[in-house]
Amino acid sequence: RYLYTSNIGRNIRNSIESSSFVAMEMAEEILLLSTWPSQYGMRVRMALAEKGVEFEYEEDNLSNKSPLLLRMNPIHKKIPILIHNGKSVCESLIIVQYIDEIWKDKSPFLPSDPYLKAHAWFWGIILAKRYIYF
Repeated sequence: RYLYTSNIGRNIRNSIESSSFVAMEMAEEILLLSTWPSQYGMRVRMALAEKGVEFEYEEDNLSNKSPLLLRMNPIHKKIPILIHNGKSVCESLIIVQYIDEIWKDKSPFLPSDPYLKAHAWFWGIILAKRYIYF
């Protein structure tokens, strides 16, 4: 379940844009910057949903990128971007791994055994290259 730009999303955006981010009283603040048709953004939304994590969702206009997007991903300047308690994580596969590690007590995405984990990554990459265009 996610929410569209509520007061929390605006507070996160304003705090980050003004360079005065201070940990707010809420337990966790999670904002996902993406666009609806993005398959990479969908990957992140599915991972958050699988973990049962509530988050704010904000559409960004890629033809007129927001200052927040440019500030949170200054290298590649692209989406999706997960902003967790004021810190940004970029690139969908990295974000999914981050989600799995942060919320590890909720249905892990990968097995704990290193060999089985490597095997899962192998097939995941094969499928992603074949069916999701990198």
